[in-house]
Amino acid sequence: MASLKKTFFFIIFLSLICGGAIAGWLLFKDQQGPIVAIDKENARVNKSSVATLSLHDVTSELKNLSIAVRKNSKTIPLYSTAFEPGKKSITLSIPLASANISDGSFEMIITATDTSLAAFGKGNTTRKVVIMRMDNTPPSITIKSLPPNIWQGGTGVIAYTVSEPVETSGVKVKKMFFPGYKQADGSYISFFAFPQNIDKKDFNPTAFAMDIAGNIYNQPFSINALARRFRHDKINLSDHFLNSKMPAFTKDTPQAKTNLERFLIVNQKIRAANRAKLLEIGRQTSSSILWKSKFLRFPNSATRAGFGDRRSYMYDGKVIDEQTHLGLDLASRKRSPIPAANKGTVVFCGNLGIYGNVVIIDHGLGLQTLYAHMTEIKTTVGSVVNQGDIIGSSGSTGMSGGDHLHFGVIVSGIPVTPIEWFDPRWIQYNITDKLNFD
Repeated sequence: MASLKKTFFFIIFLSLICGGAIAGWLLFKDQQGPIVAIDKENARVNKSSVATLSLHDVTSELKNLSIAVRKNSKTIPLYSTAFEPGKKSITLSIPLASANISDGSFEMIITATDTSLAAFGKGNTTRKVVIMRMDNTPPSITIKSLPPNIWQGGTGVIAYTVSEPVETSGVKVKKMFFPGYKQADGSYISFFAFPQNIDKKDFNPTAFAMDIAGNIYNQPFSINALARRFRHDKINLSDHFLNSKMPAFTKDTPQAKTNLERFLIVNQKIRAANRAKLLEIGRQTSSSILWKSKFLRFPNSATRAGFGDRRSYMYDGKVIDEQTHLGLDLASRKRSPIPAANKGTVVFCGNLGIYGNVVIIDHGLGLQTLYAHMTEIKTTVGSVVNQGDIIGSSGSTGMSGGDHLHFGVIVSGIPVTPIEWFDPRWIQYNITDKLNFD
């Protein structure tokens, strides 16, 4: 009987030891609080800013979160929540508007707790203090020089200074943005376009800047805008043209059942995609000017189509599409050597849909020239070319009906008339004199 009693007490003792060990293991197995990350640490923010907060717990689940801001010894609760069971990771957006913080440095205090049995069931707590700077004052722009006027379809330039460091700045024309590029003296230069498809009454360019905190300056500036009349052409599409040119686009238009259908897809959708690509390429630019003097025109060539020509495409006596020609078609002898119009860096070589084989040269500050329909390309991306260097030979690739060069001038991806850039007097009066360089 005594032996049985000893055995019973031993089992009880062992159970207590095991229970205590298990309880201790549960209490101390997870001593790490939630991992806290926030995107606005040491950042400038404004009252409209939204902080993105990420929480993650390696072992336990998330229990609760509280956020407060502290400025000048005053603490303001900003956000608090208790999490539903099962959450180990979460990302939250925290608007700063409700904090009503005045400009200057402040602290954000983040306290997050998990469901661990640590601290005798209270859980692990992480407390993170993040310093931010409230800035609700927008930057200001001082324009140093403007062109005397700008023609519809043409180019303008402004030089300006900004009152503080900015995230981005430049000129806005409706939904189009023409970046400004910072120069060695701290000023900025922005080339911008008066797009050919915007009427004079609707052309209202604005100087734009957004500072590091996200505050925006967006003010119109006065410039003398001049309307231009564009030619209207009718282009008759023959079956010979459709049957000879459109099969090259078969892989790009698998849904087309006829070459006429294929033409319409290429002339509309692929044309739009090609122009979107020009916007992308337009950002691949030097922050300084690379060109010098006037731009070289394709030698010994005749103009076959002008910039801004409105085109009605006719088939079987009916208008089936309408588009605008955004360059100069210059015709010379077949496979004529094509010189670079000015000094710059080659940023694109290859096939570009309606343009066929293309070379694009960057001349700095978003100003680029485009050479299309080439039979042969004789340069490579990254090559630095001088004015007159041969970059290829003319041809009829893409949507070309005969051997010629489609020459385009582009400002941050928006086509402008090349004619201005062939004129040294226009360049001097509108560009170089305004920017005080040769």
